[in-house]
Amino acid sequence: MGAEEQRKHRLAASFRFAFQGIAAAAAGERNFQIHLGISTVVVFFGLWFSITVFEWIAVLLAIGGMLGLELMNTALERTVDMYTKEFHPLAKQAKDIAAGAVLIYAIISIIIGALIFLPRIIVALGF
Repeated sequence: MGAEEQRKHRLAASFRFAFQGIAAAAAGERNFQIHLGISTVVVFFGLWFSITVFEWIAVLLAIGGMLGLELMNTALERTVDMYTKEFHPLAKQAKDIAAGAVLIYAIISIIIGALIFLPRIIVALGF
């Protein structure tokens, strides 16, 4: 196999591994499943309310960032768990900090969603 074929093979394998990681999280991680469900609802409402291109950009960045950050949090938790099964204050702190990052992004994502969707919901409800 030539160098170019090896590069293509490694690239294809990288994508395959990435999709396997996403599938594993979608199948077994409750928080990731919650984020996927909420993302589906948000996309539905984006289509329903015909949000603008710039609003779609904000929504998709919020969704992609949230899912990506949740995957990173899960990866860090798995790594810490692999390293030690016993309680260790640094292991706890690493997990808590990663969870804190997810929480901050979730709060910002909720604010973005509220800014985009609340005015439309208010109009739709006739207030």
